[in-house]
Amino acid sequence: MDSHKPFLRGRIHSGSPVEALGHSEAFLEFEERLSRVAPVNRPVLLIGERGTGKELAARRLHFLSTRWKGGLVTLNCSALTPSLIESELFGYERGAFTGAERRRTGKFEAADGGTLFLDEIGNIPMEVQEKILRVVEYGTFERVGSSESMEVDVRIIAATNADLVALAREGRFKQDLLDRLSFEVLFLPPLRERKGDILLLANHFAARMAFELGREEMPQFTDGAIAELESYSWPGNVRELKNLVERAVYRSDSMSIADIVFDPFRPPHGGHPPLNEKGRVVDAITPSTRDLMDRPLKEAVRDLEIRLVRRALQRTKYNQRKAARTLGLTYHQFRGLYRKYIEDME
Repeated sequence: MDSHKPFLRGRIHSGSPVEALGHSEAFLEFEERLSRVAPVNRPVLLIGERGTGKELAARRLHFLSTRWKGGLVTLNCSALTPSLIESELFGYERGAFTGAERRRTGKFEAADGGTLFLDEIGNIPMEVQEKILRVVEYGTFERVGSSESMEVDVRIIAATNADLVALAREGRFKQDLLDRLSFEVLFLPPLRERKGDILLLANHFAARMAFELGREEMPQFTDGAIAELESYSWPGNVRELKNLVERAVYRSDSMSIADIVFDPFRPPHGGHPPLNEKGRVVDAITPSTRDLMDRPLKEAVRDLEIRLVRRALQRTKYNQRKAARTLGLTYHQFRGLYRKYIEDME
């Protein structure tokens, strides 16, 4: 595969597009591992930060598997209370508990012959983990309130951003279940490790947003905007990039996008300064520069530079060209400082 060409693949299933886009080494390596394990009828564990596309990866695993004609059933385990997870997974009989007025089918039954995607699996309580382990090992379970054993043929794909190994060590996640779910463990690369994909994805999201808005021209990012996008650390990953780009296209009055707003909650025109728990103004230059006076020169200069760069970014809504001007620096001088101290400012 030509490493200079973007990797784009899609299918349509039940009206939901499945796509993957990127040409960075980290992305292509992940896609290769995903494609390799997809047809193997074994559990897969997806590990990644928020916004990296764990559900998208689960869909690709399903659609590239031999089960693609079957159902893909999803359960977000973090969206349910511990008492509800069991009944959602296994269903229940009429009269199993107060309010159970009729029999209800659970996710495992609904996914029979297909795939069950368990998102945020680290939130599942231990007693429910025991029942999941039994399904993985024997393919059987009982509905809540029933003693009748049911058989299902389900492939489990699980996802989390938690450290399941640490949870198992602390006794908060069953080691046996972790062993069974980790036939293959795929780590989704965060966007900050996919530098070559940032502009590719940004252009993709911008074009889709322009089409949605009925605009005929393709939006173009200015050099300054591109530099900002590529130097940002993206704690919210691809989801954050998508929201940011769509917002930028929507707000732009032209097809040239120069203004990048990383923090949509920042009040316009500076707004009110942030306050700490004591109601005092929080400023990027605090604590006072007096504490630098008794420190070694190199250490004091380094600390002061970090504070000034951080404050300039905050006051210019993270527009690096404007931040450079406020500090009396050229853009390239500012970029040099930013790159030097980027890890200390995250």
